[in-house]
Order: sequence, then structure tokens, then C-alpha cells
Amino acid sequence: MSTPPLASGPEGPNALRPLLHTVLHALDDGRRARGGPLPAGGPTAITTRVRDIVGDILPDEGDPDALRALVQLLAEGAADPADPLCAAHLHCPPLAVAAAADLAADILNPSLDSWDQAPAASALETHVTTALAHTTGAADALITTGGTESNLLALLLARETHGPTLRLIHGANAHHSLPRAAWLLGLPEPIIVPAPAGTLDPVALDEALTTLPGPHLVAATAGTTDAGLIDPLPDIAARCQTHHTRLHIDAAYGGALLFSDRHNTLLTGIDAAHTVTLDLHKLGWQPLAAGALTIRDPTDLTALHHHTDYLNAPDDTDAGLPDLLSRSLRTSRRPDALKIAVTLKTLGRTGLGALIDQVLDLAHHFATQIEQHPHFELYDHPVISTVLFRPHNATDTTVAAVRRTLLHNGHAVLGRAHTDGRLWLKATLLNPHTRPADLTTLLELVEGNTPT
Repeated sequence: MSTPPLASGPEGPNALRPLLHTVLHALDDGRRARGGPLPAGGPTAITTRVRDIVGDILPDEGDPDALRALVQLLAEGAADPADPLCAAHLHCPPLAVAAAADLAADILNPSLDSWDQAPAASALETHVTTALAHTTGAADALITTGGTESNLLALLLARETHGPTLRLIHGANAHHSLPRAAWLLGLPEPIIVPAPAGTLDPVALDEALTTLPGPHLVAATAGTTDAGLIDPLPDIAARCQTHHTRLHIDAAYGGALLFSDRHNTLLTGIDAAHTVTLDLHKLGWQPLAAGALTIRDPTDLTALHHHTDYLNAPDDTDAGLPDLLSRSLRTSRRPDALKIAVTLKTLGRTGLGALIDQVLDLAHHFATQIEQHPHFELYDHPVISTVLFRPHNATDTTVAAVRRTLLHNGHAVLGRAHTDGRLWLKATLLNPHTRPADLTTLLELVEGNTPT
């Protein structure tokens, strides 16, 4: 048996060309076979299909057709975020230019745990982190796998600065990763502040800061998962300043609004935060993973300093080799900054802002369409690009059943959200290629599957 070719090196391009041709055709064949936003049949049918195609995943003799068969299987069985009727989650369709850049990262495979594994990638990452930090008014930033890791890092840096008795205070609307991070880090039980209108109540926050012993870390949200709401950041920041309290803002969803000249005022006050979570595989059209944590005070990063001789020996660092190990909780780390850098450079602030404006305009159009429809009820006009709605006079049981029917039939992918004491269908619009006619089709599908 001949030795399989490598993806990089002198033989890499010639070896990859026919394989990429195979992958692209398999993706297209799988999409055509699927014929919609996700495969029909539900979990049992998909599991059976995968089992039948895969067979023995580790056979004695290899199968030269495995690449085509398994890529086509994946595409045929995907929930495709590029389909306008796939609108359930904060799961964006990636830009082609970002996916192409990610391919280069896969092929070259630099690991950002030491400079000698990633000379150019480490320098490029510095440009990206500096740009993202300055966007939020911060001094530095770390690349992460997304909002969950960023929130964990934010709590870790706060704990190492203020001690193990640090108490997290967050709204009832906060992402589940925040209290989970407090648990993982052994911090005291978090204090949950009411969010009666879906956003953190600043008066209740002020009362908690006044009556509860510190030190505290307040976590605000700029883009809730359920409804895309933004906490009153200026008011929260002012109260944190009055009480000399550290502030973290989870802007995993809404942070990209900073690129839009029309909508960046929604994040007024974000520059007061000590740390900010960003997540560009949401409203940034990046392939997974593409997160960041911006840090106002670079001395906070001292908590991550860690030495192991084979990666960042002190004499190497003193000689000028950058210490990359202290830029993450992870050791091996792929160059996710490359696709972000390519996107920022290719589109510029104006191009990114235009995409953001498009999806926000689309969400407002959809909300108006629902509001004017006699058979639907709108929760509220969207702040970002999440629209909650439900059929008039339907029970929560019916709403849940309609969603599952659409999933089972492969017709549409909608999310669900409990708010205002009721269950709502959730459309998270992140696809700038979606058109108003697609949204009309979505409503027709929901209406056609709602019992009268």
C-alpha cells in the first residue's frame, strides 16, 4: 500500500485538487438529496441512514470512496443554516471567503501553543485581537472557541483578581454558561437578578450590590439567546462604577453590532466593561469556532501565565520568542484568527456593517409581516434579529407540536423560547441571502401545520 499524500508540502496542492472536487460534488449531491433545510424523518430515520451508509467505520481494508460517501451523507443529513427556512439558532451560514481561509488553516495546521509552530499565525492573531479589543474600547483580547469559553475566562480572570469569594451577579436572562462557569471555578452560588421585561433590572441590581457582601462580578447580556434583547448597559455600568464593581458583558450575539454605523448605539456603554465576550460564528458569518474575550486591563492576563520548558522556556521568552501558552486555557490551538482576519480585511467595517444591517432589516420586516397577519401573534419587534411569534389561540402544547412536525417533515427549522409565561416559536435571522418571500413561505408552513 502506498503512503497517502499529505495536505501540505510540495505534493499537497496536487493531492488536494481532486479531493476538493470530490468534496464539492458530494456537498452539492447531498444538498440536492436533502431538498430542504434539514432531512425528513426525525432522529430514528437519520440514525438508520447513517448506520446503513457507514457500515463498519473501521474496516480491515480501507474504502477509497469513503470521502465522497461520508461527505454526501453529512450534507444530506445536515440542518443547513444557508437555507432560508433554517432559522432556529444562533448558527450562521459561513461566508465563502471565511470557509476558504479555514481550509488553509486546516492544511497548514499551525498550533498556537508555541511560536515555533506558528510564526506568522501568532503575529496575525495579534493584529486580530488588537482590532477586536479596540472595537469594544479594550486594550487586549484572546481568541476563544466561543461564548462559553469566553465567559469562563472572564470569571477566571475576575476570580484571580478579586479572590475566591467573588460573587457573580447576573440577570435571570443570562446565558446558562455563566452560572455553570461559576460552578466550575468553585465560586459561591451566583445571585440572580430579576429580568421582568427580558432584560436585567438595574434597580434590583443596585439593591443586590448595596446589600450583599462583595467582591462582586456583574454579568450583563447584549443579545439574549431567547429574544435577542440587550440589557440597559449604560445604567448597569453606572451602578457598577458607583459600587466599584467589576463588569463583564456577554455580547456573544450582539457584539458584532459594533461594526454597524446604524446600530452600534445599541451597545452604548460596552466600553465600560472590564471584559466582553464576542462570538463571530453567530452574527459574524464565521465557521465554527470564532470567539474572543476582550480585556480592558492587560494585567488581568497575568493569571494565565504558565511555563513549560518545551513550549515557552523563560530563556526563549527573554530572547524574544513570543509566549503563546499564556494566551489561552488551551494548549494545542488552531489558527481561528485567520478566517476572522480574512473576513475583516476582505469586507472591511463597511461590508460587515452592511450585512448586519441587512439581517436586522429583514427581522423587522418579518415582525411587521407577523403583526399584520390575522392568524399570528408577535411577541415584540426585534432588537437584533430574533423574532418570536406563535399562532393565535394556540396552546403551548400545540406550539411545541407544530415545531416538531416541521422538523420531522424536514420543512423548516424553528427554535422555541419560553417568555412572558408562554412558549413561542423563534426565528433567528442570520442569513443575509434570505428574502421576504422566504419568510412568507415560513409563515405558510407554520399556519398549514397548526390545527384549527
